[in-house]
Amino acid sequence: MATKIRLKRMGGKKKPFYRVVIADAREPRGGRVIEEIGTYDPGVDPAAVHVDADRARDWLSKGAQPTDRVRTLLGKLGVLS
Repeated sequence: MATKIRLKRMGGKKKPFYRVVIADAREPRGGRVIEEIGTYDPGVDPAAVHVDADRARDWLSKGAQPTDRVRTLLGKLGVLS
């Protein structure tokens, strides 16, 4: 099973809020997830990012591929080296 670390959009119209989730690559953006490992709120200044670094590293070691945006967020948090 190919897994991705990606963002799941929450929040209302024009007020996005995202959860950082582990999901099967075949599932849609708002579909079923395996695990939620954090949040990302771009609506505040500076953007609020909270990710469980241990769980992210664990999933990366298992072969989960982060999307481009999640790769950037994890890099800023120091999870990716």
